[in-house]
Amino acid sequence: MDKIIINNCCKVLVTGANGFVGNRIVSQLECQGFIVSRAVRKKNTDLEIEVGSIGRDTDWNDALEGISCVIHTAARVHVLNELASQPESLFYETNTLATSNLAKQAEIKGVKRFIYISSVKVNGELTLSGRPFLETDESAPQDFYGQSKRDAEQSLHEMVAHANMEFVIIRPPLIYGPGVKANFASLMQAVKRGYPLPLGAVNNQRSLVALDNLVDFIVTCINHPQAANQTFLVSDGQDLSTPELVRGMAQAAGVPARLIPIPVWALQAGASLLGKGDAVQRLCGNLQVDISKARSLLGWVPPLSVEEGLRRAMCV
Repeated sequence: MDKIIINNCCKVLVTGANGFVGNRIVSQLECQGFIVSRAVRKKNTDLEIEVGSIGRDTDWNDALEGISCVIHTAARVHVLNELASQPESLFYETNTLATSNLAKQAEIKGVKRFIYISSVKVNGELTLSGRPFLETDESAPQDFYGQSKRDAEQSLHEMVAHANMEFVIIRPPLIYGPGVKANFASLMQAVKRGYPLPLGAVNNQRSLVALDNLVDFIVTCINHPQAANQTFLVSDGQDLSTPELVRGMAQAAGVPARLIPIPVWALQAGASLLGKGDAVQRLCGNLQVDISKARSLLGWVPPLSVEEGLRRAMCV
């Protein structure tokens, strides 16, 4: 199939348009002259298209009218303290079947490119020191969220063999920026308030991606011919240890970093007793991604430094 070049006169559908990532994508696209349709679960303004809770039977007909490119960010996100009685089925319905359903309807409506925001969790949870994840690695998701994202990717790969629509799959690691929530937000607040943190002895490396770097990469993939039918890992291109991250947050906030060197084994033991083992694993373990493919194939360079990304996240 010939590569399709999409210019900024095309009409783009962004799902999850009022979410952390989707909202920023909409703003950036509109600044660059794209025509944007915003699909949301429940609309608050006349600019949005309400689609409800997405699944295998969602009707996307109105939302897809005249669309050339879909950017699919809507998902059931990773839940640390899962309360649902059947989380596996919920993740599969929302992240796998809903994605397949949207992609099939998009292809029928003549959409040229489908950009899917997946997750590094498709690769796995941890890397060996100096052995970052690659796009070609065998997938090894460790939870229902990662498995549902992997299955959605597989459905897109199966479609492209007989479809007239191109896809792009993007697997970001932890995304941070203004409005970030969950554990990263809690860590930022702890740093801002000057709490002593028992992380001074952690010696790890983790890849992160600033929200604006991710959005810049997504926009690049809308119209770059070499992005067609490719999977990409994306990050800031500068990995940090957890202590370096805390120091960077503190510098951005203009406060001192208060790090206490508690042995990692002691942190892990205490966290396990409190049922917080997974959270400490993320703070202490390695998770690195190699973005050489994005650099070489697309010529993409993250526009924001880690320092600027943290400044934007902290100064809200």
